[in-house]
Amino acid sequence: MTVKELLKHAEKFEVDTYKLPRDFRENHISFTGTPEKHPYADDKIILISDPFSMNISYYEFVSADIAGVEDLPNLVNVEGTSVKMCRVWVRRGSIGVRSVPFVVEDTTRR
Repeated sequence: MTVKELLKHAEKFEVDTYKLPRDFRENHISFTGTPEKHPYADDKIILISDPFSMNISYYEFVSADIAGVEDLPNLVNVEGTSVKMCRVWVRRGSIGVRSVPFVVEDTTRR
């Protein structure tokens, strides 16, 4: 089959919409990132918001507070390394931790 014939067959693209319950968006907040296993707590997950950034920040949630997970397209850096991305829906009112690690340095000497 040639490319022209293939394109004729693919004139219409059907997209299935992701339907959520009516009150889902009112009762949940979404966060996007790369999921990682928590280093010492089995009932928690870590969500790295921008895994290829030099300034890493992450979210920490209790797994029981997560109501749903959506797969998103993977991210790929220039070296060809890919990471899984997802959207995590967390119940409104849950306790989460937002962390931004940094190096402590004296900047007055510069």
